[in-house]
Amino acid sequence: MSAARIDRRGLWVAVASFVLWGVMPLYWHLLKAVPSLQIIAHRIVWSALLVAGWLLWKYGRGWLRQTLAIPRAGWMLALSGTLIAFNWGLYIWAVNAGHVVETSLGYFINPLLNVVLGVAVLHERLNRVQWTAVAIASGGVLWLTANYGSFPWIALALAASFGSYGLIRKLVAVPPVRGLGVESLYLVLPALALLLWGESHGDGGFVAHGAVPAWGWGAAALLVFGGVLTALPLIGFADAVRRIPFSLVGLLQYIAPTLQLLCGVLVLGEAFDRDRAIGFAFIWVALAIYAVDGLLRNRAAPALPG
Repeated sequence: MSAARIDRRGLWVAVASFVLWGVMPLYWHLLKAVPSLQIIAHRIVWSALLVAGWLLWKYGRGWLRQTLAIPRAGWMLALSGTLIAFNWGLYIWAVNAGHVVETSLGYFINPLLNVVLGVAVLHERLNRVQWTAVAIASGGVLWLTANYGSFPWIALALAASFGSYGLIRKLVAVPPVRGLGVESLYLVLPALALLLWGESHGDGGFVAHGAVPAWGWGAAALLVFGGVLTALPLIGFADAVRRIPFSLVGLLQYIAPTLQLLCGVLVLGEAFDRDRAIGFAFIWVALAIYAVDGLLRNRAAPALPG
């Protein structure tokens, strides 16, 4: 990792995004009565309307053509959009099926994957202290995986899909909001078709029709506002990965699963035994080592000109 000072805006945007993601299980739990596919479709549609409307107001009708003219942007954003849609769908299903602790394990694994991708693909370098922190955190994740009680396929799928998403957004030179706008446009037609099919066949409840009652104004408002909560942290994340080292993003991401774990155990009443506590203790020790090393190196780095 470079000895230059870390971009503070990128750092704080990343922190804010991960905090918001960390408390999101409580939000989606309020929509437990709504089928998971319906929630994900509403997330896509409302976030697409929000982002596309803002881009149209900010840049005019040419924003899409200008964005797709960027080399590799078209197919890479199609791939990243598919990955994030899969991630959203699995995550919401897992939260409302009572697997919040396992989703937190997935997002504990994900930062380690980001560190590996940063080193292997982006050729970022870690010093000995940072490698030590990564090794300790890896030991904690291995302990959690071995002592979880069953193969943690939800956790591994969440980690792989979001890690790949972050890498693609790091590699494609597209402004964050424009990138999210293109991803949303790729997904909005299938999502809208799913919603219309559900409403016409009695599986939807956004509006009442015939003998099928609506979910209510409260659920409708939560679904619409879910589009805002979908867009904001993704925009922040995409902005952060372009401003700060990918390996640093990987370690900061431990904020989100820590908060998810607390939500699952303290609020939603999921189990958290001694073996899980040991694994999480390893991870927190690693975080402390990495954070102190980063703080000392940042203070010692010369200020950048300008």
